[in-house]
Amino acid sequence: MKETFIDILKSKTFDILIVAALLWVGVFIINRFVQAFFKRTDFIEERKEKTIESLVRSLTRYSATIGFILYVVSLFVDDFGKILAGAGVAGIVIGFGAQSLIKDIVAGIFLIYERQLHKGDYVTVNNLFNGTVEEIGLRSLQIREWSGKLLTISNGEVRQIENYNINYMRITESLLVSFKEDPERVYRVLEEACDMLNQELRDSLKRDEFLNPEEPFQVHGITSLNKINRGIEFTVKGMVKDQDYFSASLTVRRVLVRQLYQHNVQMLEEAIRVDKSQ
Repeated sequence: MKETFIDILKSKTFDILIVAALLWVGVFIINRFVQAFFKRTDFIEERKEKTIESLVRSLTRYSATIGFILYVVSLFVDDFGKILAGAGVAGIVIGFGAQSLIKDIVAGIFLIYERQLHKGDYVTVNNLFNGTVEEIGLRSLQIREWSGKLLTISNGEVRQIENYNINYMRITESLLVSFKEDPERVYRVLEEACDMLNQELRDSLKRDEFLNPEEPFQVHGITSLNKINRGIEFTVKGMVKDQDYFSASLTVRRVLVRQLYQHNVQMLEEAIRVDKSQ
């Protein structure tokens, strides 16, 4: 039996190499064709194009690998075609203990079909993992963390997704101001800060079909009195493009702190006094 296997392997080595080369070339051509197609068209959003490219790469890679394995097995198993027809491909897959693989693939299809995320989105998965989506495959999801670490999560393990890049994001900043401050003066200072933000972040504001800001930066109002026995809470909000959310958030904090400092608005004075007395 061993000699027969070796003889078959020697006689079919060339055929195996040819099939492997053809599959590799086919996968390469398909991926390059999809990439070139999207480079010459702009009717789909760039993030969606990258997502489709990632899916095609995963699909062609898995298809070629499975096809190559089935071809090699057919060389050493008599009447392999009849076995497939009798047992069914699904039965063979389950027989190899690939239930989890099927679960991952089905979950990956739903992730992409329902457009829960795209390549390049910043997401939080299962309230545990934060990072930028780097690859979306049929079996797994790859996320690049802020530190640079690359996480690979099986699609079947994804239970919850928080996506920070779906059309728009609302920036909301709350400030605790001392009870000793005049609320009307604080309002004026914050309104002036919002005017500065609308000017500085004009290119980042989310706009409607008439190019008007949907929700420019404004003082939302007093959102809490006696907040944790420390003071009055004011809230500022504004809507920006999803891709500018993080950079715009840094600008908002910088402008607000600068304005409060320049106008000598006291924050957390009560908390400081209490801490000193303890």
